[in-house]
Amino acid sequence: MINNIKDYMQTLGKNAREASFLMAKATTQQKNNALLTLADLILSSQNEILSNNNKDVENAKVKNISAAMLDRLTLTPKIIATMAEGVRQIATLPDPIGEMSDFKMQPSGINVGKMRVPLGVIGIIYEARPNVTIDAAALCLKSGNATILRGGSEAFFSNQFLANLIQQALQKANLPENAVQFIQTPDRQAVSELITMRDFVDVIVPRGGKGLIAKLLQECRVPMIQHLDGNCHVYIEKTADFNKAIKILENAKTQRYGTCNTAENVLIDSEIAEKFLPNLVEILCVKHNVELRCCQNSYDCLLQNTTNEIAKNYIKLATENDFYEEFLAPIIAVKIIKNGVNEAICHINKYSSKHSEAIVSENFTAIQKFLREIDSSSVMVNASTRFADGFEYGLGAEIGISTDKIHARGPVGLLGLTSQKWIVFGDENGSIRN
Repeated sequence: MINNIKDYMQTLGKNAREASFLMAKATTQQKNNALLTLADLILSSQNEILSNNNKDVENAKVKNISAAMLDRLTLTPKIIATMAEGVRQIATLPDPIGEMSDFKMQPSGINVGKMRVPLGVIGIIYEARPNVTIDAAALCLKSGNATILRGGSEAFFSNQFLANLIQQALQKANLPENAVQFIQTPDRQAVSELITMRDFVDVIVPRGGKGLIAKLLQECRVPMIQHLDGNCHVYIEKTADFNKAIKILENAKTQRYGTCNTAENVLIDSEIAEKFLPNLVEILCVKHNVELRCCQNSYDCLLQNTTNEIAKNYIKLATENDFYEEFLAPIIAVKIIKNGVNEAICHINKYSSKHSEAIVSENFTAIQKFLREIDSSSVMVNASTRFADGFEYGLGAEIGISTDKIHARGPVGLLGLTSQKWIVFGDENGSIRN
């Protein structure tokens, strides 16, 4: 029981700041040793991880949390193996810290360049995702940062156990245990303190729902790397190969419903809509029981061309708000596009949350226009939006997705957790300014 939350958080902050100085000068070998030890501990502790996670899952079911949140909370042997593999991948990545670049000799004789350095102390706030505990700690560790983790109360037992594994790995690598600290109370005051501790925390990374992000946007006094939600689109352009389009759309929507890179909107060129929509019904409605929230044109077309009476029950007329919605459920908004790629781009840039968008097309000109003009952090060509994460991008893992345009955008991996400082070398005589 923690009686004074403010004092407790101040202690965590001081510990993290001290640890950040040690982490900034840690060797690549030390950091990699800690990561490889952590990966081994994750795999050897699979049964204990699943046991603790099962406690969280059972408690969550009693509280009737949403299906999307339950999906994010639940760990499986496959997910645990992926967590360990992500940590190993991070260990194999080049260490960015200390890298010097962009040197230019100036007329005065000085040589000016940049050096990559850690951000310092990173506060990470997340809901019902125990895998984030590992991903975040591993990325912060490799990038030479200290971190304070605040997981959701739904994953309390899972996070406690995983945090213990991380500290064991740090100890074995002779790195400071306080480089990764887990907030030991579900009290929400801890979050309020964390996001205002400018003396100790350099950046906040939130990973959670709209409610959490909205609260932080109002109250946070520390710079943030964040995205509000994931309203992602798949645009089926008129030259699209239908087999390719159906495969991509099925994966983008149904592989997992509760993730921020799941497709929530499908746009279809009017020239192919009548032929393509029956395929959409067969795959999404009949096979996966996905509800379609349709614009008037797609609604009329679907009802006229759908003979399966059960499938008709999944065809609904959309409201304007449906096109803004992150459903995180077996629901997708459907829109027929009459004026080609220009209209598709305008629609996406209006309704999108700037996360990830895909075009399925064989038209080079349309593809290039889509790539240039879509204002989102990831843009895909003939690929599922589900690829928009750090593991799939070769970053080893990610600390989150950023839809900001300053510092980091898209999946935030190692480089997103670093900054650069200017470094200057004088000439052999010692440079002075005239």
